[in-house]
Amino acid sequence: MPHTSLEFLGVRPEEEAFYRALLRTGGAGLEEPAEHRSPDEEPTRALREQAVGLGLATSADGLLRPVAPARAIEALVERRVALVRAELENAVADNDIVASLLAERNPAPADNAVAGNDRPTMERLEGVDRVRAAIDELTFFTRTESLTTWPSGLIPPQVVATSRPADERILRRGIRMRTLIGAAALDDPGTMAYLHELIAKGAEIRISRLPLERVLIFDRAAALTPIDPAASSRGALLTREPGLVATLVSLFERMWGQAHEPPPPSGESGPEPADDRPGEIERRVLESLCTADKDETGARDVGISVRTYRKYVASLMQQLGASNRFQAALLARERSWI
Repeated sequence: MPHTSLEFLGVRPEEEAFYRALLRTGGAGLEEPAEHRSPDEEPTRALREQAVGLGLATSADGLLRPVAPARAIEALVERRVALVRAELENAVADNDIVASLLAERNPAPADNAVAGNDRPTMERLEGVDRVRAAIDELTFFTRTESLTTWPSGLIPPQVVATSRPADERILRRGIRMRTLIGAAALDDPGTMAYLHELIAKGAEIRISRLPLERVLIFDRAAALTPIDPAASSRGALLTREPGLVATLVSLFERMWGQAHEPPPPSGESGPEPADDRPGEIERRVLESLCTADKDETGARDVGISVRTYRKYVASLMQQLGASNRFQAALLARERSWI
């Protein structure tokens, strides 16, 4: 019978051996499967937590159950793809590949599509295709913050499909994303599902019952507004004029201050009580506090953006009553969370 290693998917040999033992035994209690336990060695709690964190096992009522192989492999592949994608995107950004390609198209390109010195302060982009191309380029070069409004409150499925890659790219890079959306979103399950998806990945979303103006702002240095608010398909105006961009940022902040956070997904009542055991991602974040020396490293190990990682750390420190991360890791161990 062939024995294929899972090491290329980021699973260490001891973790794979533990998972295979779980599959053979069908599960285990608080101790490791007997066949995987050394007679002169205490059961290793870390292996159980790692199996759950990798998606190889589930834990409920003190019992470990192996995840079905197909589901486990799918989760490992997705995690690996996310890490590789983040590494490639960082490499592309660090080596200015996009800027070099833009140089082939533009006689006098800027090294930054958001605020390059050679960029015009005002551009008229006619047609949906030109606007989408501009958003893709601006999103790629955004470094710190993305501000967006959806006055209609409805994000159609086809728009979700085209927006998701750019939105996920922003969140993976740890860029702050704030989105304001009209109250009609509350009555549209598809829109709310996408908003909750973004929130889970680190985005900040607020819903406004007041009229909103359509605007997209990148790094507070460039902004897009529709040529005709009543007919967005006509195109958009792209401005890098500092005074005008600052005015649009001020408008966004006023609208943001009058809006409120969306309700939690159906069936959820909000954050878990402080005494409840953490979920899978929380456990992985806590484990990373013991091993990672930087937030970027911890976020990469867990497979989430740096911003989302920091939000989890802050929430866990509050739950544990810890004054620093080292103390949070110690308290988590005392509660048997890791």
